[in-house]
Amino acid sequence: MYYELYIDVFFLENLMMDSLLLLALNHILKSGRTRGRIFLCAGLGSLLTCAAVAVPLPGIAKLFLFHVCINSVMLILGLKIRSIPQFVRAFILLYAVSALLGGIMQIFRPYMRVASLFYCTAFGSYLLIMRIWKFFSHLAGQQENILEVTLYTSEGEITARALWDTGNSLRDFVTNDPVNILDPGFLREITDLPEAEKGFHMIPYRCVGGEQVMKVFRIEKMCVHTGVCGGDRWIQNPMFGIGEETLSQNKEYEIILNPGILSS
Repeated sequence: MYYELYIDVFFLENLMMDSLLLLALNHILKSGRTRGRIFLCAGLGSLLTCAAVAVPLPGIAKLFLFHVCINSVMLILGLKIRSIPQFVRAFILLYAVSALLGGIMQIFRPYMRVASLFYCTAFGSYLLIMRIWKFFSHLAGQQENILEVTLYTSEGEITARALWDTGNSLRDFVTNDPVNILDPGFLREITDLPEAEKGFHMIPYRCVGGEQVMKVFRIEKMCVHTGVCGGDRWIQNPMFGIGEETLSQNKEYEIILNPGILSS
């Protein structure tokens, strides 16, 4: 039994797969390499793979060339790896992404009757992986920005979770103090009557629906627990505004912090 290999088709398939893998790693590792460089190195990798297949070598030697030498050349040249730790990370990610890409394509293999479907499935799998990566990166990034805070109010001491939101630039137009946003459902934990709290007044703000007004008031103090290295940050008489809608549908946090509280 022997297999007939069409070297041109083999080259093109490897070129596409290597290109997609390098593009994915370039995005995940934030290497910032151009697509032209990525495609050239993928072409080199595909060419070396074809050469390794054509040359009569023992099976173990070919496996070493495929999985170590050629992949290393593509990573080092395509992503301009400069250190051993960076190379190790890229090498591990290469096989992790390869396994995920191969697994997705394996699901659709029974439907790939023609070459065009193979290319479409490969590219679709790449887009799906990028979507998955973006989703988990967003979750991880948001989780890092969720801090624990302790509020000291007329009702006593209350612990809550707060999102450190660099996009929150809302300030009181009278005092120019930064305004933190409270979840309306969490408000009852702080006060039954915000109008009776210290410094209560209304401020204008802009949202998607247009110009609105927000109730704001002050509490005695707040402690932001920024972690072991950052320590605790105390803010005297911080200002809070009452949000119109639930801040987090999954109840991940009850407060949106204004970064200006640490510089005011």
